[in-house]
Amino acid sequence: MVDEALSAGAVARRLGVAVTTLRTWHQRYGLGPSEHIPGHHRRYTASDLARLEIMRRLTADGVSPAEAARWARQAPDPTTTGTVAPSRIQRPGRDGGGTIPVGRAGPAARGLARAAMRLDAAAISETLAHALAAGGVIATWEGLLRPVLAGIGERHAATAGLIEVEHLLSRCVSEALAAASRAKVPTGPARILLSCADEEQHTLPLEALAAALAETGVSYRALGARVPVAALVEAVNRTGPAAVVLWSHTRATADPAQLSALLAAPRRPLLVLAAGPGWRADTLPAGVVRPVDLAEAVSLAVAVRDSLDQSRRD
Repeated sequence: MVDEALSAGAVARRLGVAVTTLRTWHQRYGLGPSEHIPGHHRRYTASDLARLEIMRRLTADGVSPAEAARWARQAPDPTTTGTVAPSRIQRPGRDGGGTIPVGRAGPAARGLARAAMRLDAAAISETLAHALAAGGVIATWEGLLRPVLAGIGERHAATAGLIEVEHLLSRCVSEALAAASRAKVPTGPARILLSCADEEQHTLPLEALAAALAETGVSYRALGARVPVAALVEAVNRTGPAAVVLWSHTRATADPAQLSALLAAPRRPLLVLAAGPGWRADTLPAGVVRPVDLAEAVSLAVAVRDSLDQSRRD
């Protein structure tokens, strides 16, 4: 629970609901912010948040909003009594995001997980848009998206479920990252080429890298998923990029021969990055760099772009 009063946006992110949902709960059911400082917007206290959590749990469990609001208003204040609402709100597996583990990630990640479990695209998109605007692409990817995506993967490995959750969240993430990329269009020639390995279909990390590069002012080309090595080499020879990032999510798509082909290309790039958990460090050809995370990949791309630009000025 929190001690400070929160804005509607902060409460929405903690609960994994849209701000418009909070407004509806306030206008229709009286579950609104109670702290009022003259000249400022009303803010939600810890007690308000506790009642809204009851409302969220009950509606996620199939209770009608009107009945859920009645329970929420009548329930003892958990911040002072330590009691909880009726046991039905604790039903295992029905809590919006409780089935997605997010480790030590913060409230925003837990809220995103809840919204994903409810297949609430509006709340997901709202959370992502706020995070990207407030912290940028790298912070959003590392602190918000990676924990939730990893949690979904963990649950899928254990249960073979959550496919629909992963698909909906991936679509929302793609849309949010594309919007972030469009918000700041870099100028100058595209020095960086982004590609998935042959038969690799996981593109979200490359989309995050593309958005982070755009945010940094670095132009790029993105080839997308499942790029055959011959097509990748052809793209390199035609465009002459300073750096190529080849993404592999699994060992099955991480064939080092693809990297060797890039190194042997007539217009060999200055830098070849083997990105993703599929690559094994001990199998990489000499001269290939394996970035540890998104921030390092961006830093390396910026450095090689700047080095090339400086050499051409000289």
